[in-house]
Amino acid sequence: MTSYDVLSEVYEWLIADAKLDPAEFAAAFDDVLSLLPPNPRVLDCSCGTGQLAVGLAARGIEVVATDASEGMVRRTAALSEKHGTTVRTVRASWEELRHHGESEAFDMVFCVGNSLHHAVGAQGRAAALESMALLLCRGGRLVLTSRTWERVRARGSRLEVRERLVRRHGRDAVVIYRWEIAPRWEDEHRIEIAIAQLDAAGAVSVRSELLSCWPYRYDELEDDRGVQLPRALDLVTAACGRRRSGTAAGWSGRRGCRGRGSG
Repeated sequence: MTSYDVLSEVYEWLIADAKLDPAEFAAAFDDVLSLLPPNPRVLDCSCGTGQLAVGLAARGIEVVATDASEGMVRRTAALSEKHGTTVRTVRASWEELRHHGESEAFDMVFCVGNSLHHAVGAQGRAAALESMALLLCRGGRLVLTSRTWERVRARGSRLEVRERLVRRHGRDAVVIYRWEIAPRWEDEHRIEIAIAQLDAAGAVSVRSELLSCWPYRYDELEDDRGVQLPRALDLVTAACGRRRSGTAAGWSGRRGCRGRGSG
């Protein structure tokens, strides 16, 4: 079962240097953030350790941050407190979002950080996307980023050991990925991620977690949008998102927003 509760305690060793700072992480999405109306409300539904949510809140945006991992939600709340921002945190899977947000309507929903592939198969992915879309205001946008799975699958099953030590909090670690690539796209794939930390005396401690994932092609998101979700605007963020991290998509929602017209 994919939980990230083990990795949540060492997740900063997996985050690129440029994304550790909340302000820098949020700035990576300036292109889509420029589409927000005044006084926006934003949901980060795969918040991880909170860099994006806190970066958005620091801009004065009303932010709700959710994650299926209790550990990730706890760390997001701690990061928000450290930076003096206000972020409402909720532990919720994508399928549970609608139960936590019946009165909510968001101008933008983020699902970033290579998260969507953890949804179980095409049916699970469509259900997750539908849950996100149902929380959007009319005209709101859903923003996704993803790996380019064609490249990942082309390399096959393998062990990857990062070539450089990663230093966080004065401690070095080696980051290791073990990929289990299934023969067929629709089959379950697995990624085992290990963080091998070195202390000052040279002792090694390892934290690892085996994560399940179900890859998809970019075109399949188009199919999901047309069949499972309300048909809406073009994928206006696709070009910039694919340059940045593989895939980004924009859907518009159907719900009215509090305090704003729903036309």
